[in-house]
Amino acid sequence: MTHPFISASKELIQPVLSSKMEEFHMLGYEEVTENDLLSYLEMKKWKKEKELSLHQVVNDILSVKITQVMSYVTIESYKSDMFSSVNNGEDWKELLK
Repeated sequence: MTHPFISASKELIQPVLSSKMEEFHMLGYEEVTENDLLSYLEMKKWKKEKELSLHQVVNDILSVKITQVMSYVTIESYKSDMFSSVNNGEDWKELLK
C-alpha cells in the first residue's frame, strides 16, 4: 500500500530517502531497507493523512529515528510470524480461548 503522493513523487524524494538510508547504514543498520522506512512512514506517520505536501514528506523522512523504524519492523515481524505459525481453525480456537 503506497500513498498516492509517494507514488507520484518517488523521484523527487529519492535523494532524501538515499540520505536517510545512508545515515542508518553508517549507524550500523545495514539490514534496514528503503521499503522498511517507507512502510513505517505510511503505516504510522501518514496513516490518517489524506493529502501530503513535499515539505512534510521531506521533514518526516529526515526526522525519523532508527529506533522508530526498528520497533516497527520488529513488531511487523512478530505479527507475520504469529499468523504464519497458526495454521488451521483448531489452532485459532485454541489461541483465542
